[in-house]
Amino acid sequence: MNKQIFNEFQRKQLENNQNVSHVSDRSISYQPEFKVKAVKENLEGKGPMEIFKEAGFDVDIIGHKKPSQCLKRWRRTYRELGEEVFFEERRGKGATGRPSSKDLTAEQKLKNAEARIKFLEAENDFLKKLEELERQAKKKK
Repeated sequence: MNKQIFNEFQRKQLENNQNVSHVSDRSISYQPEFKVKAVKENLEGKGPMEIFKEAGFDVDIIGHKKPSQCLKRWRRTYRELGEEVFFEERRGKGATGRPSSKDLTAEQKLKNAEARIKFLEAENDFLKKLEELERQAKKKK
């Protein structure tokens, strides 16, 4: 995670850049057009620092690693999903988090419940053993 925190002056300066869509205390959201242009220029051989400087960014404000980090991420996205993906909202798509319980069959729900019961039983056994060990330790003192 980015440890850079932008002050109000830096945020205003970044927001005035036409290639920026939004700036918060800790992050910069770039215009999709800039991302596509930057990736294409980078693939043609132009360096990340040069691309960001030509786009009007002060690397002392955004950080010297930021251009290469952004371009690495954008190139991967461009290669895997294409140019169009930069123009659409992607947050949450393709998430690998916990599967929704709404789409589960009765059999799957039963299987999940049985697994949860096993886990809770094991947890109870563990806690009972722990309490017993604590009682024994108190008796020895």
